Amino acid sequence: MMLMMGEALSFKEVYSKLPGSTFWSILAFNQDHVAWAGCSLHDMIQPSFSFLVGLALPFSIAGRMAKGDKFPALLKHALLRSVILIALGIFLRSMWSKQTYFTFEDTLTQIGLGYTFLFLLGFCTQRIQIIAFVVILVGYWAAFAAYPLPGSSFDYAAAGVPQNWEHNFTGFAAHWNKNTNLAWAFDRWFLNLFPREAVFTHNNGGYATLSFIPTLGTMIIGLLAGNQLRKGTAPFVLVRRFVATGLGLIALAALLHFTGIAPIVKRIWTPGWVLFSGGCCFLLLSFFYGVIDAAEHKKWPLLLVVIGTNSIAAYVLADGFGSFIRQSLYIHLGQNYDMIFGDAYSTLIKGALVLAIQWLVLFWMYRKKIFIKI
Repeated sequence: MMLMMGEALSFKEVYSKLPGSTFWSILAFNQDHVAWAGCSLHDMIQPSFSFLVGLALPFSIAGRMAKGDKFPALLKHALLRSVILIALGIFLRSMWSKQTYFTFEDTLTQIGLGYTFLFLLGFCTQRIQIIAFVVILVGYWAAFAAYPLPGSSFDYAAAGVPQNWEHNFTGFAAHWNKNTNLAWAFDRWFLNLFPREAVFTHNNGGYATLSFIPTLGTMIIGLLAGNQLRKGTAPFVLVRRFVATGLGLIALAALLHFTGIAPIVKRIWTPGWVLFSGGCCFLLLSFFYGVIDAAEHKKWPLLLVVIGTNSIAAYVLADGFGSFIRQSLYIHLGQNYDMIFGDAYSTLIKGALVLAIQWLVLFWMYRKKIFIKI
């Protein structure tokens, strides 16, 4: 959530005015999504959120059952949570549209579509959870592999991607090219079932509704991590285990990617991406768990805790109210307040103030114990 809120800093804008700077080049790259294959730090926002949903589930179920809740009530709550997440995602995507913009590829709707299935798996044994994970990845991979590649008469322009786009795969990996794959074909049917301003032909970014299926795989990886945390294993033993798991998943993903069997593409959440991003999530978990819980350095993370304990509020603030805050700053501080360090850093100044205000709102909510939960 901190990385998502940090989009307000607009490193890309700073780099565009300082094109010779390696420093700003690196920051700009990692504050944007890669064009297709590969990964930047920004690409890790959604899988980290999804991973944490799975990780928190065993604690959530145990806590609610300790209060006397039974399975039917928990299932009802899980279904309601799924519906609210989907509706909230559609609402946020529709804020600047003339009508409801039905889309299902953003973080909240993707989690919402898979959450009830994750909840049911939370009551299963670890063996069944692992089997479900393997079935999801292998099945999703097989479905893409079976979908026919575009023929010589295929209209690439209508799909919003050049035929000779530099990021297109060749050979077997071409089954995972942008807007010529199974998930794109599904959306051309599914999304046109809803009222739209225009007929849906493609998503400019290549994102797809069906990505919720492998996203469920990412949440299952988090669920497996949560199971390990609840076992009460010695913290540093867990840290080593998480590091080994993370490195193993990344190595497997790299092997599948470079052999062309399963490319690493976040935008369509390929099985290769599930493994790679899951490995990165394990490494991030091992770092924070090792520093904060195992080594007991508990004071400095307050900056992140304030955001993390109100992640839904943070998401809405970042996604829906940034422009409102920016406009308010112009009204109260004047049109040129952001030029204090020159034109190159104007977007950085504006973004830093927006980010500070958003954090202070969340800090006030934290102090008042106001937590938005679904």
